[in-house]
Amino acid sequence: MTILARGCTHGCLPDEVKKVLKSVASDLGDSIHDLNTLQVIPLKGAMTNQVYQINWPTTPSATEEGLIRKVLLRVYGEGVELFFNRDDEIRTFECMSNHGQGPRLLGRFSQGRVEEFIHAKTLSAADLRDPRISALIAAKLQEFHDLDMHGPRRVLLWDRIRNFLKEAKRLCSKKDAEEFQLNTLEEEISVLEKELSTDSQRVGFCHNDLQYGNIMMDEETNSLTIIDYEYASYNPIAYDLANHFCEMAANYHTETPHLLDYSIYPDEEERRRFVTIYLNSAGKQSSDQDQVELLSDAEKYTLANHLFWGLWGMISNYVNNIEFDYMEYAKQRFQQYWLRKAILLGPAVKIVGVCEAEIPTVLAEKGHTPRSCCHNSSLGDQKA
Repeated sequence: MTILARGCTHGCLPDEVKKVLKSVASDLGDSIHDLNTLQVIPLKGAMTNQVYQINWPTTPSATEEGLIRKVLLRVYGEGVELFFNRDDEIRTFECMSNHGQGPRLLGRFSQGRVEEFIHAKTLSAADLRDPRISALIAAKLQEFHDLDMHGPRRVLLWDRIRNFLKEAKRLCSKKDAEEFQLNTLEEEISVLEKELSTDSQRVGFCHNDLQYGNIMMDEETNSLTIIDYEYASYNPIAYDLANHFCEMAANYHTETPHLLDYSIYPDEEERRRFVTIYLNSAGKQSSDQDQVELLSDAEKYTLANHLFWGLWGMISNYVNNIEFDYMEYAKQRFQQYWLRKAILLGPAVKIVGVCEAEIPTVLAEKGHTPRSCCHNSSLGDQKA
């Protein structure tokens, strides 16, 4: 059994983790006599934490033979405290559980926790494009946004992006700071906040990281469970939709999980279908105007999303030891920011230090064709 994380040594479970697992087993009615018999299975796809499936045989009863008990062990990644407050995340986790959403919290240790194992299929990148599954996600996201959660209904997006920028400036080398033009981003954030923040925007409790790996589906009932609430907070719902659309360009279970393909970003028809189902699942028929406005707002919020995850990638490059090319990921998100800004808000002045006319050449030199880096912009052209 090998867990590679803070406080964990090669080839064994730390004593603290063993103690918590033994306590969890006891609470579940099991007795683990030999902790070395625990089966530890690494789960792929996580980019912030390290996640493991832990198995042990249940204690047989007089009427039932012993089965295999499964729990999920989450070991917090390096530097996560730069991205979110862990105590807030735990409160969110417990509140979600009280709402009947997500797994139960079974135990905690200093660098992680033990969660209920959800017996359901984790979605794949391809599942997000299945119209039937996408419709289920749209309805589930509407339900998620309507949850009555702890804390004030205050938008946290802009404060978080500014905090990320501050940390990126503190951590990054002078070369990286200049290449990504970090000194220009404060102004970019202010422009976006002014442009996108409106009195009429709907604010709800947003997941903020709705990639396919954070959605599970019971294949018998077709019910969905949204998991992993580390970045969850109150935000404009259009931002959460924007994040989900951007995640459709990713596949984190390939040989190159950091590479994004924006040629498969959902086109206007696919996005509108999602938005329509989302709005109508609230119990009333939405108007064309409602759909167009939310669709337009979501497209504009992709800009904020690119900045958020671009800065996240830069910071992660310096603090996280998970095998993932965070800096290349960040570069792609910033490239998308400058490209899409030209369409959605006005002319792009620069892209990682390059004028707009040189973008196709530079992208080709970096191994990205213009087609793979630009996504459908029909709606953006109409609204620009």
